[in-house]
Amino acid sequence: MRNSWAVYEKRLKANHKFYRLNYQIASPQLRLLDEKGKQIGIVSKIEALQKAKELEIDVVEIAPNAKPPVAKLIDFKKFKYQEAKKERESKKLQKNVTIKEIRLGPFIGQHDLEVRVAQAKEFLADGNQLKVKIWFRGRQITRKEFGFEVMNKFIGLLENIKVVREPRLQGRTLEAFIVGDKKKV
Repeated sequence: MRNSWAVYEKRLKANHKFYRLNYQIASPQLRLLDEKGKQIGIVSKIEALQKAKELEIDVVEIAPNAKPPVAKLIDFKKFKYQEAKKERESKKLQKNVTIKEIRLGPFIGQHDLEVRVAQAKEFLADGNQLKVKIWFRGRQITRKEFGFEVMNKFIGLLENIKVVREPRLQGRTLEAFIVGDKKKV
């Protein structure tokens, strides 16, 4: 029969980070840090608990896999708040890059092309990647050169870009991948 504590701990780990605190810590020796992160030294679990009791704070096991495990003397609620704050800050710094798609026709008018170029510039300015597709319908496939002309004209109207994948025909579609070139900006 499995230990009920191990099952509980496993479920908690699946949802979020799990920290052992105070009497849940299993290791008899700990590398102890104070609230500011300054190292106190290697002490026994009992000494760490006594120190925490004197300061009216918790002993939180930060790195359980280290030899000996690293624990910190800190108020657990404050510690969780700091962890959440760090996580929010790291999420702010992340940039979600999406692939936007622009569809053109091989016989597109000049104004329609300019509108699509303006959309493409907006997408690229937001840091997105751009997939440009030219659809050939019916007998248009017999005039592939018009599609390549439109694609080259479209790419020529965009500035500060890098063509990741050159225009190539895939079935009845002419495709190209474009990203904003950060070096040129």
